[in-house]
Amino acid sequence: MRLLRQLGIILLICLLGEAIHDFFKLPIPGNVIGMILLFLCLSSGIIKLTKINYISKFLLDHLAFFFVPAGVGILSCMPMLKGKWLAFLGVCLITSIIIIVVTGWTIQLYIKLMSKEAQ
Repeated sequence: MRLLRQLGIILLICLLGEAIHDFFKLPIPGNVIGMILLFLCLSSGIIKLTKINYISKFLLDHLAFFFVPAGVGILSCMPMLKGKWLAFLGVCLITSIIIIVVTGWTIQLYIKLMSKEAQ
């Protein structure tokens, strides 16, 4: 029951993000708005981490499962990708490097901010 309640909180925030996207006709996807709302709610204390920690752990533990539909989607587009594999792999490689670098910078900034706050 606890997992369902926590999932309800997450889904409600996602739904709110979609509603904001549709109502204001924003160019930002609703799921991204939902993530921003969740971040703001957690940062401000509106939602305590303990209210969503079990479902968060469950989703992170099963994260690989969520990539299966994307992989199947790519396989179903094989005829379109014929002759474009090098470009496709290049885009994947470049975006992966960008994600790794930006994540590293973000973690370094977070560590610096936390060490300043602790002092």
